[in-house]
Amino acid sequence: MELLDLDRPTPSAGEVLIEVDYAGLCGSDAGIYAFKPAFERMDPPTVIGHEYTGRVVELGEGVTSLSVGERVVERPIRGCGECYQCRTGLENLCQDIELTGIDHDGAYAEYIAAPASALQSVPEDLDPRHAALAEPTAVSTRAVIENSRVGAGDRVLVAGPGPIGLLTAQVARAQGATVAVAGVGSDTTYRLPLAEDLGFETIDVEETEPAAHRASYTEGVGYDVVFDTTGHPSGLRMAAEVVRKGGQIVLIGQPGETDLDYTPLVRAEVDLQCSYSALYEDFERAFRLSAAGDVDHETFLDDRFSLLDPEPAFEAFLAGETCKPVFDISVLREK
Repeated sequence: MELLDLDRPTPSAGEVLIEVDYAGLCGSDAGIYAFKPAFERMDPPTVIGHEYTGRVVELGEGVTSLSVGERVVERPIRGCGECYQCRTGLENLCQDIELTGIDHDGAYAEYIAAPASALQSVPEDLDPRHAALAEPTAVSTRAVIENSRVGAGDRVLVAGPGPIGLLTAQVARAQGATVAVAGVGSDTTYRLPLAEDLGFETIDVEETEPAAHRASYTEGVGYDVVFDTTGHPSGLRMAAEVVRKGGQIVLIGQPGETDLDYTPLVRAEVDLQCSYSALYEDFERAFRLSAAGDVDHETFLDDRFSLLDPEPAFEAFLAGETCKPVFDISVLREK
C-alpha cells in the first residue's frame, strides 16, 4: 500500500462528487491487502474502501435527487439496471456487477465520484463515524430481517466475531433472539472480549466443543438459526453440527470450497440460506436500528489507526487484534 497524489474526480452525468469524511476497513479490504485469489479481477493501482460517508460537494449533469451539502452513504455494489435481477429489484445480484474499491476507485481518498442512484441520505443526527458503518450494518439487517427466520425467543448462534458477525448478533438480538457468538483462539485477544462487552455469551471453539455448548445452551435441541460469518470452510461445518432439526443456517461469509455431508441436513430439513450485500431498505433499517440504540456502533468501532499509515490497521485486522477500524479521511486534506 502506498499514498499517491491523484487528480480530483469529476462527476459524470448522473453522478455526484463526495468529500469523504470517514471510511471503514472491511474484511474484503483486508482480503485485498493480502491479495487473496478472489481479487485477481482488480487492476492495481486501485483506491480501495467501500464503507464510507461524506458530503455532496458537486452535482453531475441531470442530478436532481441530491443537494450540495447533503450527507450520504453509498450502496457499493452497483447494478447495471438492465439485467433480469436489476429489473426485479435485486441489483445486489446483478449479472454485470461493479464493486466500489475493486472495479473502480473507492473511498480511501479525499473525494469519490459515485452515481446518485447508488447513494442514500444519512439522518442528520447520526454520528458520521457511525454512518461510515451503515454498509456492513445493512448487510447484517438483510441477513437477519430479510433472509432469516429469526424471531422473538429464538436461540441463535453467530459463528465468527468479526465485524459482520458482531453486527449480525446485535440485529438478531434486536428481533428478540437470545444470541451466542463463537470464535477461535485468535479471537480471544480482542474480538470475543468485544462480543462480551456488547452483552453476548461467547464460545472459544478451540476450548469448548460446539456440540457441548449446544447441549447446555439449547437443552439439547440445537440452535434455531446459525449465522456463519467466518468466511472459512470450518464455519459451515460447525453450523451443520449445531443447528436443530428443522432449523436454518444463514451463510453470509464466503467460505470458498468446502466439503460437507449434506445427507444429515436433508434428513433434518435444515434450511440453508445465503445472504449477500444489501439493498435500499436494508440501509434504512440499519439507520433506524442505530437511532433506536439497538446497534451499538460506539463500542464496536476502532478509530486508533491513521490512513497516513494504514498497514498497522490491516495487520491488526488480519491478526484478530481489532474488529472495525474506521479511518478519519480528513487527515488527507490536512496533509
